[in-house]
Amino acid sequence: MSFRESVLKCLGKFPEKVDLEGEIVSSEDKNDHILQRVRYYVEPGERVESYLLIPKNISGKNPAIIAIHQHNGEFYLGKSEPAGLSKNSMYHYGLELCLRGYVVLCPDNLGFEDRRPEEYKRKEKDSLEGMNYERLLFCKYILEGSTLQAKYLSDLCRGIDFLETLDFVDPERIGAIGHSLGGQETLWLTWFDKRIKVGVSSCGFSQMKTIIRDDIIHNYAAYTFGLLNIGDIADIVCDIAPRPFLMANGEEDDIFPIDGVKDIISKAKKKYIEMGYAENFNHIIFKGGHAFPGDVRMRAYEWIDRFLKEN
Repeated sequence: MSFRESVLKCLGKFPEKVDLEGEIVSSEDKNDHILQRVRYYVEPGERVESYLLIPKNISGKNPAIIAIHQHNGEFYLGKSEPAGLSKNSMYHYGLELCLRGYVVLCPDNLGFEDRRPEEYKRKEKDSLEGMNYERLLFCKYILEGSTLQAKYLSDLCRGIDFLETLDFVDPERIGAIGHSLGGQETLWLTWFDKRIKVGVSSCGFSQMKTIIRDDIIHNYAAYTFGLLNIGDIADIVCDIAPRPFLMANGEEDDIFPIDGVKDIISKAKKKYIEMGYAENFNHIIFKGGHAFPGDVRMRAYEWIDRFLKEN
């Protein structure tokens, strides 16, 4: 069994695919870009809404990005944050990339923002609120022979499917970016779906063995069936090669041990060099904690430009 086949076995069963039936729900002129709410099916009986950010005055086929939100225990926030609709501009990377000329899709992961149970249900049952609901989802998918990670991945791939239906998007120039949970999902999505031509993960992962060693509790999608029996996160990053990938991490990030991060960097650099694509792997280690500072974001955007913008 190949490494990829072994990892797919760790993820478990994926949801059944169904026709997207994509549509625009609303459209708003934000002066410097167009903000749309779009809707599409991710699996039978489950239709979701995402934000689509479109640069002004575009023509022809344009590069696109799927911008994946963080966790931070803020389940009321999902797609709104990278779309630039939250208070903390540090995580408006979807909007910032749109203003650089990218068509950007910002989806909710299951359990966040519009993909939570209705408010009256959350008030009636503690198990349907916040991390309790996330745990319930994790347990549900385990019982069904799947994982929350497989569900996240499947839904994100449906987002790429939607981008490919847009006549102003170049399907050969699609990238992914995310911070924290979004960085974790960017890693998995870039590994899983080769339509992602470049990935940028901010503070998204360390070696799982160091996370367990340091008794750190993470989001439930981080845990899959038997991953440590076949490898660790470094092996996932290495398996992305030679496609372009950048990881950014704070030296004082207390939820991602820096020795595990440096172990991943060392192994990934070696793999990309062996394949003759040393220039396609990049990393930024900055002074600070769990964050996506402005100067790091600018370097990340310039990295994306190298691979997705036509010269």
